[in-house]
Amino acid sequence: MLKAFILPFLLLPCLSLSSQENSYYPKIREVIKKLYENYDINQDKYPRVNFEKRKKGWYIVRQIFENNELKDASRNLYYDAVGKKFLQLPFENKSGNEEVIVSDYIDEYSLRNYELQPFYGYKGWHKDVISELENKKDLTNDEINALARAYSTYAGDLISGQYGEIAENEVWKVPLKLNCLTPTQIARFNFLETQAQKSLMEAGCGKAVVMKTDGHPAVYGEKIIDPAKPTVLVYGHYDVQPPEPLELWNSPPFEPVIKDGKVFARGSADDKGQFYMHVKALEILSQTNSMTTNIKFLIEGEEEIGSPHLGKFVSENKELLKADVILISDSSMLSMENPSLDTGVRGLSYIQVEVTGANRDLHSGTYGGAVANPITILAQMIASCHDENNHVTIPGFYDDVVVASAEERALINKAPYDEKEYMEDLGVEELWGEKGYTTYERTGTRPTLEVNGIWGGYTGEGAKTVLPSKAFAKISARLVPNQSSEKMTDILINYFTSIAPKSVKVKAELHHGGEPYMTPIDSKGYKAAAKAVETTFGKAPIPVRGGGSIPICSILEHELGIKIIFMGFGLDNDNLHSPNEKYNIENYYKGIETIPYFHKFFAEM
Repeated sequence: MLKAFILPFLLLPCLSLSSQENSYYPKIREVIKKLYENYDINQDKYPRVNFEKRKKGWYIVRQIFENNELKDASRNLYYDAVGKKFLQLPFENKSGNEEVIVSDYIDEYSLRNYELQPFYGYKGWHKDVISELENKKDLTNDEINALARAYSTYAGDLISGQYGEIAENEVWKVPLKLNCLTPTQIARFNFLETQAQKSLMEAGCGKAVVMKTDGHPAVYGEKIIDPAKPTVLVYGHYDVQPPEPLELWNSPPFEPVIKDGKVFARGSADDKGQFYMHVKALEILSQTNSMTTNIKFLIEGEEEIGSPHLGKFVSENKELLKADVILISDSSMLSMENPSLDTGVRGLSYIQVEVTGANRDLHSGTYGGAVANPITILAQMIASCHDENNHVTIPGFYDDVVVASAEERALINKAPYDEKEYMEDLGVEELWGEKGYTTYERTGTRPTLEVNGIWGGYTGEGAKTVLPSKAFAKISARLVPNQSSEKMTDILINYFTSIAPKSVKVKAELHHGGEPYMTPIDSKGYKAAAKAVETTFGKAPIPVRGGGSIPICSILEHELGIKIIFMGFGLDNDNLHSPNEKYNIENYYKGIETIPYFHKFFAEM
């Protein structure tokens, strides 16, 4: 049952490419050639790619595209060549016979904000498509190559029957309708219009609809038994983090595998598996005629990029979303032996820093020692962000922090904690963090600054002695109550631009952000959740602050005027945002068992 649910949701990675110079096309074709050389094509009618060899191909792609010169030149190809010219092509909607214009569902924001991802097809596909496209005399070579790459992405899986059996002579017409879409946009066709509505209706909802936002669609569902009874609004999200690095997965990220009592797949815990517990809980309540509250559902598709369009949607649909409490399962607990409830989540400010030195990559022997190396400068800038006590040194970073009281710190540190076990699970010999605080305090009550990615120069196989022109880093700050993501973003951007030496140019820009959120533990909703957990686990949950972020929380409370309750059943070792994400089936079923009690106790309070 769990596998049947997740399969339609967990989608293969989608191509996201960008504009580039003609001089790079031979390199791109070399990438494709090397990738296809690693394919194992079966001889049956619908050949399937050997996953182990596919992983090797993905590795080759990553190595070549980590060459910053090539990657930077590629940044906008997909939007410029494919997005602008081909999004107006109609295709047959999978959910009906009407013609749909792809651009109706795609915006520039979505196309520009998906990073370059590996692509794949079947042997000879790219060549065949280029040959076909060369007959279109109005296309430039750049556009031909860009569209060919978009077409080639899903070819292998289309032919293999991933989207149904398609005649080989018709296959080349199909990928456009998938590959002009980002992963979450593909999810709209494969999940939102079919699985979400179908699942909610089958579970007992009297209404389930896909609703447009200014970004990716949202799904709304409801089961109203009596307007006079309390109403619970359940929030979740169907979008996921990118699966890269793909070669580190033990199985394809969007082909769920159940092993050792766990389901491995991207989104299994964050947040599809956890959200689906509420769908199944509704099914049980409906089938047993034991509903005590009205239940509404809101599933969005942009949580992982900061929910940039959901706030407006909520504001415009306040009456539809009217409820008495919001229930979210997008968090974790300490363990099955020691259940916990999050009392809040941290906010987020996420930026990207670009450091530019010379106007091109240079010979490191000819110019080394005379011209600034952007990677060295960027490393020095990042190193300056922490002092010897691992305290963030950026001016203003801690100005608005509400320091946890002695009582709250004592309560947090009552949670069971085995430092040796903690380190062994992570494979580290020593922990690192702000001096004067425990691990739970550092990950819940304190703001932090982390480098999420850094790259530049030559990273391919072998040696290339260059002094790079550019270096990049993705940097995020987790925020605690009273801190503002907008203010923190300004602080971070100003810091990195102000400390740059004249030997380089620095550009820093926002990716996305969200506000921190706290919920009172004396509220009716929290008490109902705590009682529900105690009923099924046999012990009272420990209140803890969550270290992650759910950007929409503060907006939901502001617009709807109600509190949020976090009742997550994941674990910290579920590999969220990492390869081999998993969700324990035991936790999944425990969630389905516990959720009905929340509704029962909330209605009684």
